[in-house]
Amino acid sequence: MSDLAATDDLFFQQTGLARERAEKIVDDALAGADDGELFLEYRQSESLVFDDGQLKNASFDTTQGFGLRAVSGEVTGFSHASKIDEDALKRAGETVKAVGRGHGGTEGANPQGTNRRLYIADNPLDLVDFETKVKLLADIDAYARARDERVRQVSVSLAGSWQAVQILRGGGMRAGDIRPLVRVNVSVVVGRGDRMESGSHGAGGRVTYERFIDPVSWRGAVDEALRQALVNLDSVPAPAGEMTVVLGPGWPGILLHEAIGHGLEGDFNRKKTSAFAGLLGQRVAAPGVTVIDDGTLADRRGSITIDDEGTPSSSTVLIEDGILKGYMQDRMNARLMGMAPTGNGRRESFSHAPLPRMTNTYMLGGDADPGEILASVKDGVYAVNFGGGQVDITSGKFVFTCTEAYRIENGKVGAPVKGATLIGNGPEVLTRVSMIGNDMALDPGVGTCGKDGQGVPVGVGQPTLKIDALTVGGTAA
Repeated sequence: MSDLAATDDLFFQQTGLARERAEKIVDDALAGADDGELFLEYRQSESLVFDDGQLKNASFDTTQGFGLRAVSGEVTGFSHASKIDEDALKRAGETVKAVGRGHGGTEGANPQGTNRRLYIADNPLDLVDFETKVKLLADIDAYARARDERVRQVSVSLAGSWQAVQILRGGGMRAGDIRPLVRVNVSVVVGRGDRMESGSHGAGGRVTYERFIDPVSWRGAVDEALRQALVNLDSVPAPAGEMTVVLGPGWPGILLHEAIGHGLEGDFNRKKTSAFAGLLGQRVAAPGVTVIDDGTLADRRGSITIDDEGTPSSSTVLIEDGILKGYMQDRMNARLMGMAPTGNGRRESFSHAPLPRMTNTYMLGGDADPGEILASVKDGVYAVNFGGGQVDITSGKFVFTCTEAYRIENGKVGAPVKGATLIGNGPEVLTRVSMIGNDMALDPGVGTCGKDGQGVPVGVGQPTLKIDALTVGGTAA
């Protein structure tokens, strides 16, 4: 069954809303507007948390609704409701059509075509029964506690969702998508005497739970979380000052996402509030630095067959060999900037208007051996895993906390360090990349990006990188 046929059943047959009537209301609401769409959504989601050796929380939720938007120039009219019927849709239409009066602009043409299916349509919540999920969490907990006598606490969570969407645009254009999403996360606390440290690891993607029920998969997640915790148990205070920093492959790409990626989204550049505004075609990074946002990767957490405006996702080159080549665009900002949408119009749910957002954002690999990169550093820090961070889009300044990092001395990785933060400026960091590893890796599938109060699943990735000068905030006396 096609995505359109499957979503027709959810949004029209089961609700009693006639599709022809919905299309007429949409056409009427968007008359005179430059752009807009009806976004229909049905979502099932669940979450299970196993803590202190027992199931602490289990939740299941079903939501459905619509968001109707009309756009004229920079003005947006948006109305949403959790009930899908003709009366609610008519009221929303009357609300949003007001923006089409007295506002001129360039009309946005409907998107053409769609991607091949990037992930399965199966509902992961239905394929594994509740008892099996609880047993999985209990098995993970027992395995983690048996691995090492220093384990003090184990927390395991399992989350999944199944989202069906359909977008209706003026003139009868329709697009649909069915999006599964699962994630498992393991957190381990270890102790020695009065000192306790933690480690965590997770994995996920647009797949079913089967991949994580496999003991090879979840035991690997436990082993990694335990490894991080034990590393931190032996950590010493981090040094402070400006020094060479080597970033590990994979998840450290979250720094790239926050410090650089947001600054390459269309809205910030149209409003000229990004440090990258007006720099298309200019060098913004060291030679060899190529950054891509790709929503077309199969099964990845940040992938989408179509975005939430109906535009097929794409692989967008943002920076190529250090030269700024493009921005991530939704339809409104692309139209106002005279550019093409890139399939990056995303929203958290039917109750939110779309924004230009990242999908899977990563830096391509280079030709340097990771061991060679580390051996080239006389004095520095090797940052392998990150926690939270903050970034100022306008200035590009960021602060990130390392959850696993090591001292580098005379080309050798030394003691793990605790309390290290990386402080810098995203655009400046790009120009200080001096070596790029040949080990590009994507994150394990755990990222969620926040913007304007909306969270969406994303992916990140990068190879090992050598940054010649970056401020490290440490705790060493």
